[in-house]
Amino acid sequence: MWQAVLFAFLAGIFATNGIPHFVKGITKDSYPCLFGNSSVPNLVAGWLSFVVAILSAYGTNIEQYPLSSLVSGAVGVLLMGLFHAAGLAFGQKS
Repeated sequence: MWQAVLFAFLAGIFATNGIPHFVKGITKDSYPCLFGNSSVPNLVAGWLSFVVAILSAYGTNIEQYPLSSLVSGAVGVLLMGLFHAAGLAFGQKS
């Protein structure tokens, strides 16, 4: 069960982290990113985050542990959302 919780948590974290990078990439806005602050590195970082989230979700045994997976994924989404909302993202100015 701990693997389902871990993979669901990681899926929530990576999916939520990919949203601002992907959106800033397709709108050609600058946003802090480890690969660079321009639109193309942000688009790639967002896409990679989505791929990792999908792979993590695939590794989650949702059928066997539906409630644990759902709660763990939701906690991951909430924590990463709070991280971005608080302005704690890499290189972001508050």
